Amino acid sequence: MLQCLTWDGSSLAHLDQVRQLLDAGAKWIQLRQKNATELEKLQTAIAAVTLCQGYKATLIINDSPQICLKSGANGVHLGLKDCPVSEARKLLGKEAIIGGTANTPEQAKQRELEGCDYIGLGPWCITKTKENLSEILGEAGIKKVVDLNLKIPVIAIGGITLRDVKKILSLGVQGIAVSSGIVAARDIKKAFKAYFRASRLLLC
Repeated sequence: MLQCLTWDGSSLAHLDQVRQLLDAGAKWIQLRQKNATELEKLQTAIAAVTLCQGYKATLIINDSPQICLKSGANGVHLGLKDCPVSEARKLLGKEAIIGGTANTPEQAKQRELEGCDYIGLGPWCITKTKENLSEILGEAGIKKVVDLNLKIPVIAIGGITLRDVKKILSLGVQGIAVSSGIVAARDIKKAFKAYFRASRLLLC
């Protein structure tokens, strides 16, 4: 699985990033809009939902179950300091996708127990797309979580470059999540296809 995240630091507006990702073939997009008002985030989310529905793609909202509910998005991704998974589940219902961030084996196990549908495990290495980074995991940190044999997918995230894909997937995760490596590229379509090819070859 290749998850794509939009980024405030891109030269493109979030909706334009979504549009280009969809045109490139992305089927799982996380709208990660941090530097905006709640109204702006909601307006972008509503428009992004319409776009994704046209491409039969999954749209996940970063941080906000409320915006997920109001926009009609497929689900929400919750950071370690966001609202509890139980509250998000109560608000969104059992059909919604709820992902949760984890940085340690203990957090990953807790996310599974909380009822998350997948874990965003990271950061793999230093990344410019997120502030206040948790401890860098690297190969050893990711392997510790993979070795738990959790019943939900583990998606590696955080500073993943194209040359990292083979090594990360060889550790046993079920996918990768990429932001600036794709949306900050001069050619988003070309960058997406390069990551997609690399991940598909190794996950097939």
